[in-house]
Amino acid sequence: MRNPDFLRFLSSHVANELGANVARVALPLVAVVILHASPLEVGTLSALQTTAFLLIGLPAGVWVDRMRKRRVMMGADAARFLLLGSIPLAESFGLLSIQMLFAVALLAGAAQVFNDVADQTYLPDLVHRENLSNGNAKLETVRSGGMLAGPSLGGLLVELLGAPRTLLATALASLGSLLFLGTIKEPDREPHLTERGGLTRGIGEGLAFVWRDRLLRVIVMTTAYTNLCINGVLGLSVLFLSDVVKLQPGVIGVLLMSGAVGGLLGGFTSGYLIRRYGTARVMFLAMVISSPFGLLLPMTHADWRVCFFTITSIGLSWGAMLYNVGQVTYRQTVAPEHLLGRVNATVRFVVWGTMPIGALLGGLLAQHLGVRDALWLLMSFRLVGFLPLLFSPLPYVRDFSELRAKS
Repeated sequence: MRNPDFLRFLSSHVANELGANVARVALPLVAVVILHASPLEVGTLSALQTTAFLLIGLPAGVWVDRMRKRRVMMGADAARFLLLGSIPLAESFGLLSIQMLFAVALLAGAAQVFNDVADQTYLPDLVHRENLSNGNAKLETVRSGGMLAGPSLGGLLVELLGAPRTLLATALASLGSLLFLGTIKEPDREPHLTERGGLTRGIGEGLAFVWRDRLLRVIVMTTAYTNLCINGVLGLSVLFLSDVVKLQPGVIGVLLMSGAVGGLLGGFTSGYLIRRYGTARVMFLAMVISSPFGLLLPMTHADWRVCFFTITSIGLSWGAMLYNVGQVTYRQTVAPEHLLGRVNATVRFVVWGTMPIGALLGGLLAQHLGVRDALWLLMSFRLVGFLPLLFSPLPYVRDFSELRAKS
């Protein structure tokens, strides 16, 4: 895809995803190394990063449908720049506390809500509908790579610069994202408004659309359950590798970086696999095939078994990347333009809303059972996450177009 504006949008994603995911490891390391936080405090910090999806996820979809999408994303980048930049400043004056980290995590998460809803609603403004799968594959490659390469880079930066200064780098990444968005030539479209209803009515329309679409409803259930389990694992990963496996921050960074291979592998193979087997079929099989890899992660030790963490990261990120290409493309295909923001927000509200619950659950389980046993339990539950899809049309079609033809 040689669309210059899409390449600028993609460059914004690179900066944004990398910075946001460096913060995923830097924030808990600030809490653990500098503030000596407990497992429950680390779990709470991780939970607060996605709590905003529960608090404002649904109204954000209504508001984004009534605003210019690119301006929303630029405002979110500016907010994250200021919030994350405040942490090293506070640390230098001796004012840093766990309560401040909690507040920054919550407010930066609120900015992320608006950015993500506008982001998935904005792509159809830049590319033709027939190129949505291709565009989403590229964006998911960046997102998957950032989700796993970002924390790895974060571990290395923390060892070189210290955790507070690493957060300054993440703030600058948000500024870079804002600048890339500002260079897009395509005019930011005015919102497509066919009606002016109240906030409650707008939220209800998004909820109703998601509920009426049988496949979308099952996809949301599956993704929400999987995110509940995996975010419990992610919230404990740094603590697990640091305090249980007893690895240094630089080694932790290298381990986390290995998962980027899975995301990139998914991105590089998605085009071929979708052409060969179809978007719907690839989406389903990716979830089924990748799920068992999760059981290797709790077996990680500071010897040759450290490779289990790497194998898990590669397998799960490969499956997640292919699954996400399918489910995002399906939403962008079936939802009408004037409802897309609300549909995206409704889906994000549910599937991301389980993330803080999962992170808090992981912290509670680790507090009572120990970190390793908590990881065993969470990964065992995640193994069966694909089961709702068996009772949907997804396993029985090749492409989403077959579902539209039958309806």
